[in-house]
Amino acid sequence: MITKLKLATLSKSLLIGSLLAAFSANTLAHDHGNKALQSIIEARPAEMQARDQYRNPQETLDFFEVKPGMTVAEALPGGGWYSGILADYLGKDGALYGINYVDSMWARFGFFSEERITEMKAATKAFPGLVAELSDSGIAVEGYTFETIPEALDGTVDRVLFIRALHNLNRFESQAGTLTQALKATYNMLKSDGLVGVVQHAVAESDADNDGSRGYLKASQVQAAFEAAGFELVASSDINKNPKDEPTASDIVWRLPPSYVGVGDDADKKKAADAIGESNRMTLLFKKKS
Repeated sequence: MITKLKLATLSKSLLIGSLLAAFSANTLAHDHGNKALQSIIEARPAEMQARDQYRNPQETLDFFEVKPGMTVAEALPGGGWYSGILADYLGKDGALYGINYVDSMWARFGFFSEERITEMKAATKAFPGLVAELSDSGIAVEGYTFETIPEALDGTVDRVLFIRALHNLNRFESQAGTLTQALKATYNMLKSDGLVGVVQHAVAESDADNDGSRGYLKASQVQAAFEAAGFELVASSDINKNPKDEPTASDIVWRLPPSYVGVGDDADKKKAADAIGESNRMTLLFKKKS
């Protein structure tokens, strides 16, 4: 005969067992995902992996809680350094959208040739082809600008990633509201429980606010812009921090590898830049305000 005490004990044991089983399943799934991501990262060409020590792709994507099968929008995908990793990791059940700056923004820089501007505008429609060269995962891929994202995408995106893409949006904010527009588009396409991941060249909070033309921003500037757009900070990380990068008020981020702007053939300057490495970067995670 089962007494009430034995029944209660049995129920408690079953509950604990179920919780442990669920925990183990989640842990195994998480570990499997990490191993899958690690394998993808380690399978890339050596020249791509050379920058992993500074970009920390596995730790960064894990921090952003990116999972296989998700729909992810990547701001300013450029040559596809992260796009290839994302396409393989998200897989055929996922979707990847490359979101470029609006076409009118390229001429605002003032130093791009007409030919180069045409190439950068064309990169938006060419994004699916770029991803196809980097991955055979069969993932759904589309390219847009921040002003051509269709309304059909509203509320459908799990993650939006701004990886070293915010400084130029902030650079032309006062002229054309570029950052405001990008964050509004981000808010609209993000699911209610979606997240926005940011990696951005960072200067110390003791520095003066700046427009981003040097490549750097302050974390407080970024957070304020996101809060004004309806987001709140979830977490921050030192994953991509580089304390060796201590720029002066006139230093640009492109003085460092891999750009080496201003270094030329000066071996001492290159040695000094290499001793610093790539830039110091903030890593932030945002969600929509509840």
